[in-house]
Amino acid sequence: MSKVLITGGAGFIGLHLGRALAGRGNVVDLLDNFGRAVRDPDLLEVLERPNVRLLERNLLDGTVPATLDRDYDVIFHFAAIIGVVHVLHRPYDVLVQNSQMLANALELARAQRHLGRFVFASTSEVYAGTLNYFGMKIPTPEDTPLTVSDMALPRTSYMLSKIYGEAMCHHAGVPFTIVRPHNVYGPRMGLSHVVPELLKRAHEAVDGATLPVYSTTHKRTFCYIDDAVELLVRLLETDETRNAVLNLGSTDHEVSIADVAHTVIEVVGRKLTIEPQPETPGSPRRRAPDMTRARTLTNFQSVVRLREGVARTYEWYRTRVFDGGGVSAR
Repeated sequence: MSKVLITGGAGFIGLHLGRALAGRGNVVDLLDNFGRAVRDPDLLEVLERPNVRLLERNLLDGTVPATLDRDYDVIFHFAAIIGVVHVLHRPYDVLVQNSQMLANALELARAQRHLGRFVFASTSEVYAGTLNYFGMKIPTPEDTPLTVSDMALPRTSYMLSKIYGEAMCHHAGVPFTIVRPHNVYGPRMGLSHVVPELLKRAHEAVDGATLPVYSTTHKRTFCYIDDAVELLVRLLETDETRNAVLNLGSTDHEVSIADVAHTVIEVVGRKLTIEPQPETPGSPRRRAPDMTRARTLTNFQSVVRLREGVARTYEWYRTRVFDGGGVSAR
């Protein structure tokens, strides 16, 4: 049994991970300031477990690390400003606050008596500059040299905050694992992401209508949340992932956004025609992780196919949000 802290613990990946770790007998603290997360039945259900505790704190506050425990075995750091909408409108905040939250989390990590691992959630966006300027191998391995995009572009702020964050982890003097998530999706992720956004549009449409879809020819590999969580848990089971940088994603083949839209239409059960829209500015045409290293070190590969994952996601949103009137992440 381990004692685990998850920053951003009431958010999408954080809560799913916290539930999984608590279910395996670990003591789990979820730290969140609810800047984006919501208090919904999923969170309340997890908090009913005797081995889970909610710490409502703002990690931007430099006094917070001194108020937290010193006996954590593992710290997962997911707290960050994320999402294209937030990044485009708040690039300076992204640069400053993402770095400050990580600095405070690392200060806490350095104060632990027996920390086994600090897991930092970077992003697949770190590869975007290399793809834009030089091209690169796809699926993309972790040892791909990183290039920063145009500094004047607001979207660069998120990439840069994560590249800087990776460097901080390398030099903080704590045992770390850096993961670069690639299109992780599933229940409770918020509606401003492609899968739940398309599900909402299709759910609200009537037969015979059109479904507007942006960047239809862009390709991605989508990783269902249960697979992402299982890989995160397995990272802790081997010392070979210590001080490593690993892609976090699906081992499936790439699919186009149009393919995703067709799957959504099939799952929702509507007769809709896809209406292609312009490409989303700054969105890479292709993005797929080379999962060879992660698969070798963790002995795990994704098992939830896209059709099944979209169906699970739709069932959650349909019952909890679309028809149920519940809340989703902001």
